[in-house]
Amino acid sequence: MQRGWTLDVLNAIRMLGKPEFATDDAYDLIPQLQRLHPGNRHVREKIRQQLQVLRDSGLLTHVSRGHWRIA
Repeated sequence: MQRGWTLDVLNAIRMLGKPEFATDDAYDLIPQLQRLHPGNRHVREKIRQQLQVLRDSGLLTHVSRGHWRIA
């Protein structure tokens, strides 16, 4: 697990303040995550990847296409 990105995405999602969220909600976090990782030019793709990492780690549940729940 890439702790930097994974933890940053998880913390940003938690700051949304809701137990369920859409992938688009996570994409709204791009500016915040871009500031944390200025060297990454593929932030959208990285967010999508980290959602899957968090799912595989049991920290998120994939509810349906484009919808997630914090475990």
